[in-house]
Amino acid sequence: MASAPEQPEKHCWVCFATEREDQGAEWVSPCRCKGCTKWIHQACLQRWLDEKQKGNSGGAVSCPQCGTEYQIIFPKMGPLVYFLQQVDRVLSRASPFAAVGVVVGTVYWSAVTYGAVTVMQVVGHKKGLYVMERADPLFLLMGLPTIPVVLVLGKMIRWEDYIVRVWQRYSYKRPPDDSRYLPRIPAEGPSAGDHLSVSRTLCGALILPTIANLVGRLLFRRVSSNLQQTVLGGIAFVVIKGMFKVYFKQQQYIIQANRHILNYPERDGQSETGEEDTEDSGNE
Repeated sequence: MASAPEQPEKHCWVCFATEREDQGAEWVSPCRCKGCTKWIHQACLQRWLDEKQKGNSGGAVSCPQCGTEYQIIFPKMGPLVYFLQQVDRVLSRASPFAAVGVVVGTVYWSAVTYGAVTVMQVVGHKKGLYVMERADPLFLLMGLPTIPVVLVLGKMIRWEDYIVRVWQRYSYKRPPDDSRYLPRIPAEGPSAGDHLSVSRTLCGALILPTIANLVGRLLFRRVSSNLQQTVLGGIAFVVIKGMFKVYFKQQQYIIQANRHILNYPERDGQSETGEEDTEDSGNE
């Protein structure tokens, strides 16, 4: 009578312990693997699952060798625990959307507040409050947030660059018979402008009403209307700032166009020494 084939000794592929070394351990074969990776201690597999799930006890985990998804069962829970578990899942899924809503709401109400402060700053505190009290609430909720948006969009209109381009285009034009050296055109080209900084654009746009109000009070004191003062002050500030910016860009362009690369001193010394040595050898 043939004897039954002996079962191979179990080896845990996590801790490498054998069945002989740990006789009281609980073994499990959770996937399609065979041979030395078929068996694993239940406790070792539980620790390995904890490392892979990283706190998400409901996450699926598969065997790293054959790719089989482990079948995990949990003990039955009471109705209260089941209810709390479902509430926790709903909150976990809804929290990202709630966070986005909070951020959007914060930005919106910040824009409304900024719009209201800008209105009072431009037309005057008392008149601004009077206008907003008499206005339709829906109009205020829709109109006030557009004030910072319009300021930022207006700041992005770089009209100074167009003036600089025209200036640079005709800066070095000379008659055809003029044989003097013509400075080079920088590699960036005459249409290149400085980089657009988001933080600088945002800060410049939002601080514009305050600067316009200050410039209006300083330069247009005779104007009685606070609104007209602020508008004239804003126009004056934009024009003066633009003129300085155009001049600065043009000077930067001229500096780049007229730059010159010097000879390397050591190389000149070597060439002169070499020429002298050649002359001396010829005389000899």
